[in-house]
Amino acid sequence: MQAIVRAGGHQFMLTEGQEFDVGSLDGEPGDTLDFDVLMLIDGMDVEIGEPTVPGASLRARIAQHGKGPKLRFMKYKNKVRYRRTLGHRQPVTRLVVESITKG
Repeated sequence: MQAIVRAGGHQFMLTEGQEFDVGSLDGEPGDTLDFDVLMLIDGMDVEIGEPTVPGASLRARIAQHGKGPKLRFMKYKNKVRYRRTLGHRQPVTRLVVESITKG
């Protein structure tokens, strides 16, 4: 069974046991979160929500908090020897899908 959910402003297509990263969420590792399902796929059965599938939910457990990959940016101005390098690491939360219920 697969489900499409919205988390952290993004949509993810997930199955049970799958790990995925979203923007930083509140909670401690081991806590569970419930997400509304936008679309549910069970073999040849497809349920599309308007905007969510009634009664369906996805339960995910917080595995860990961390940081995403390092992004590097460069500012440069021609002919004046101006160069600046900037870096950024976005805080992320890793989630593990525990169950998908039809409802």
